[in-house]
Amino acid sequence: MRWDDFRRSDNVEDRRGMRGIPGGAGGLGIGTVLILGVVGWALGIDPRLLITGAEILSGGGGQQTQQSGPVGAPQDQTGQFVAAIAGDTEDRWRVIFQNAGKEYTPPRIVIFSGVTSSGCGTAQSAMGPFYCPLDRKIYLDTSFFRDLESRFQGCEGKACQFSQAYVIAHEVGHHVQNLLGILPKAQQMQQQMGDRAEANQIQVRIELQADCFAGVWANAAQKKWNFIEQGDVEAAMQTASAIGDDRLQKRTQGRVVPDAFTHGSSAQRVRWFTTGLKDGRVSSCDTFQAAQP
Repeated sequence: MRWDDFRRSDNVEDRRGMRGIPGGAGGLGIGTVLILGVVGWALGIDPRLLITGAEILSGGGGQQTQQSGPVGAPQDQTGQFVAAIAGDTEDRWRVIFQNAGKEYTPPRIVIFSGVTSSGCGTAQSAMGPFYCPLDRKIYLDTSFFRDLESRFQGCEGKACQFSQAYVIAHEVGHHVQNLLGILPKAQQMQQQMGDRAEANQIQVRIELQADCFAGVWANAAQKKWNFIEQGDVEAAMQTASAIGDDRLQKRTQGRVVPDAFTHGSSAQRVRWFTTGLKDGRVSSCDTFQAAQP
């Protein structure tokens, strides 16, 4: 993909190189945080729920000191890439919102290494990139990009950049959901669910809609810049397929448990990203009304 023309966002906070979490990580040791992250990922449970719950039980929830790093477009290659994708998502979504008579306020992207604090509790590498609706920030350990290149076939070097952009745009999609009121409504529905499988199904629809919104961004950016090169979409589709719940469960557990899905199957993730990419409309991404997400 070609991204040199993308505007660099100033809404990037660089915490790479900062050590530890002020306030003791909410009372949890780093080892505990890592174990909870891995357990949650393996069982199909959002690791943030486990970590935040453990922090509350330990008496440390909500007491950690927020870290902060320099804000602006970092000068290294990885930082420039993140700032460029962030900048273009800001520009495309601002236009989309304006056309709908709404105002778009962008999220801040926090890049870090290892572990850091967030408004939703501890953020650490094992959790992968995530959006925190409480502070409206996206948390991204940039080592995730290296993991993409090393773990997924066809995602190497420049060929992997569109996949990396898709990951960032997916998290921006959660911010869009938050601004539109979709995310808080869905979370309220989850809290009212007595059954974990039903709550997980709502989470799947949330995640698939964020995939679709990532496709909507790519559609708008392609019209503006014609930035997608041969092989880019295929690489992104391979990545979306590889991080489907069915593939991850098969790899970690040796079996697939659909009731534990939180992000959707490989086929679902590919389908909804493709829907957004081809159609380019927010209205095409209503995963909550779809009979089968």
